[in-house]
Amino acid sequence: MSIIAQGISSPASSDQPVSLIAQTERTYRKITLRLIPFLFICWVINYIDRVNVGFAKIPLSADLGLSDAAYGLGIGLFFIGYILLEIPSNMIMQRIGATKTITRIMILWGAVSCSMMFITTPMHFYIARILLGAAEAGFYPGIILYLTYWFPSGRRARITSRFLLAIAVSGIVGGPISGWILHNMVGGMWGLKNWQWLFLLEGAPAVLAGFIAYFYLDDSPKDAKWLTQDERDMVERNLQADESIKSHAKGHNFLDVLRDPVTYAVIAGYTVVPLIGTVLNYWTATIIHQSGVENIWHIGLLSAIPFIIGAAAMLINARHSDRTLERRWHYAFATFVGAAGCVLLPLVSTNEVLSIACLGLVGISYFCGTGTFWTIPPAYFSGATAATGIALISSMGQFGSLLAPMLLGWLKTHTNNIDTGLYVIAALCVIGGLIVVVFIPKSALRERQLSS
Repeated sequence: MSIIAQGISSPASSDQPVSLIAQTERTYRKITLRLIPFLFICWVINYIDRVNVGFAKIPLSADLGLSDAAYGLGIGLFFIGYILLEIPSNMIMQRIGATKTITRIMILWGAVSCSMMFITTPMHFYIARILLGAAEAGFYPGIILYLTYWFPSGRRARITSRFLLAIAVSGIVGGPISGWILHNMVGGMWGLKNWQWLFLLEGAPAVLAGFIAYFYLDDSPKDAKWLTQDERDMVERNLQADESIKSHAKGHNFLDVLRDPVTYAVIAGYTVVPLIGTVLNYWTATIIHQSGVENIWHIGLLSAIPFIIGAAAMLINARHSDRTLERRWHYAFATFVGAAGCVLLPLVSTNEVLSIACLGLVGISYFCGTGTFWTIPPAYFSGATAATGIALISSMGQFGSLLAPMLLGWLKTHTNNIDTGLYVIAALCVIGGLIVVVFIPKSALRERQLSS
């Protein structure tokens, strides 16, 4: 199979046997069908558990006496444990393997999510959110790292985008499901309120999926009995070829990552993704409600639209990014679109159609930005530093998620709108996109373009 690298070339694909190209495609198709559907389902469950509080907010606030500022604080507190434990989780994953790590995370976060049905005060809400973040820490960067164990750089944006479609699906199905539960399970069924049913019914699948993961996943290609020896060898050769391109340009330990100025440019650029995600994941229901929609099930149904728009845009953006091996401007495009959505939202806040259209721009930004961004760290860090580098970027970038909900919640409580916060997020989106384009050299992203 032909290889076209930045500054490195090899014979054209026509020089390669057609049978070898076909074998390669069959192998990666087999890997994709084996891993991506299951990881996809796990991520759907994960994301629903993380953001269903956005739908529970309306009845939960009434029962717990939770102000918008307190709600924003609880959303932000999730990221304390998340930030502190992401790097240790990825380091542990390198030692004990992906299977045990993913199993541990899913069972713990499912149990904590279910336990949120027992909260009775704002303090309980804060504690539960911190514990949920600590339980989930390492899942997202762990999966991103896990995908690098199987797929070479030239396939990574498309594979990552397929996995990240789960975020869109969680919004597409999670919103209507959450709305249906809250709308129908009222009146204290079995002594439980509708938001208690929400946390129980949407948390339990994570525990089940965690047990399944232990028996279903393999730590790496060399452990995959469902691949032939030739297929395992081919996958390993492709991954080693990726590493050979990067190995001469990077350090080999965590201190090298910390000393590298590009690391901080990547972190600064990534901060934009959680910021825009805060608007989409935690305030979409509130924004739609504020535009004039009262029925909570209808809010859930309408909240799926921005996720559908974002998912479609992500697939197009990722395919083009892989075809051109251009990452930086594809990411910047996403941040600029998100900035436009945030600026326009306050201007159309009382019009439900235009509000949802602007949330669609936010969805495009979040999904395109996420899908493209996570091709950048694996293209920059070598295998020796990939685990800690990816976890460091993911955890440090989450400071935006820690602060943004608090800012938006405080503004909603004291000014009855979040307009100023949206303008701040819009400005940071533009700055984050420009940082990636200006301070991450194109030559630093060493990838191989694989012909198909």
